[in-house]
Amino acid sequence: MDFLLLNILNGLSWGMLLFLIAVGLTTVFGVLGVLNFAHGSLFMLGAYLCMQVMQYFDSFWLGLLLGPLCAVIIGVLVEKYLLKRVYNRDVSFQLLLTFAILLILDDGVRMIWGSGYHVVDPPELLAGIMTIAGQDYPVYRLFLIVIGPVIGGILWSFFHFTKWGKIIRAASFDNIMAEGVGINVPLIYTLVFALGTWLAALGGALAAPQQSLVPSMGEKIIIESFIVVVIGGMGSFPGAFVGALLLGLLGSFGTMFAGQLQMAIPYLLLAAVLLIKPNGLFKKGV
Repeated sequence: MDFLLLNILNGLSWGMLLFLIAVGLTTVFGVLGVLNFAHGSLFMLGAYLCMQVMQYFDSFWLGLLLGPLCAVIIGVLVEKYLLKRVYNRDVSFQLLLTFAILLILDDGVRMIWGSGYHVVDPPELLAGIMTIAGQDYPVYRLFLIVIGPVIGGILWSFFHFTKWGKIIRAASFDNIMAEGVGINVPLIYTLVFALGTWLAALGGALAAPQQSLVPSMGEKIIIESFIVVVIGGMGSFPGAFVGALLLGLLGSFGTMFAGQLQMAIPYLLLAAVLLIKPNGLFKKGV
């Protein structure tokens, strides 16, 4: 029973972190129709910027606040001066451009912070251990389990109950009609890409105390994020949540039961879903 609980908690903590990253990816695709290969690099950038802010102010919470916001500035510049030029072109242009942005960001991080490993300590408030059912478990991982649904609930409420959220949803369903009724669609696209960037960078900042920082840290997360998005349904908000939970829990239990096959579990799950429901578990819709 203790073994089961620990694996569930590990799966939930990773799944909630993966959800924050995947929901940004699926929101950008749902509204802009762009598969952003650079999303993983924005995750990495958020982690490094969080570390940099912490070094200046000696505060994880300021790093968590300011690091993702600094990444948003970069994301807005990318969307405004690069990405918007390929919205109406073939998808291959979008993939090549976002892949080029990925390479630029990765090399930029290497130039500024080097290729070595960096470690970020969790804040003192979350650095301890909590006993659950007789088992010690890191408080910071419990924090990740809680913060994922909280941010997800705030985002869902924003999209469904606020004026700007409804405008974004309208633009995602029919951008031509939205523009026809006076909605500034280019501005919406910029704001949505900024939101997606913030979510990716926030995920990186939250992951910083849990893993070593290295320029290639975004590569694994972007692959799993794409799997989550495809499993849940391209452009689906609830699909990203369910897909992240499935991947997190299967990864946690797979480590114990599947051995070396654990690395293949995400791809097997992806293949099974595509065979049964090619469009994913949920229909498109933020």
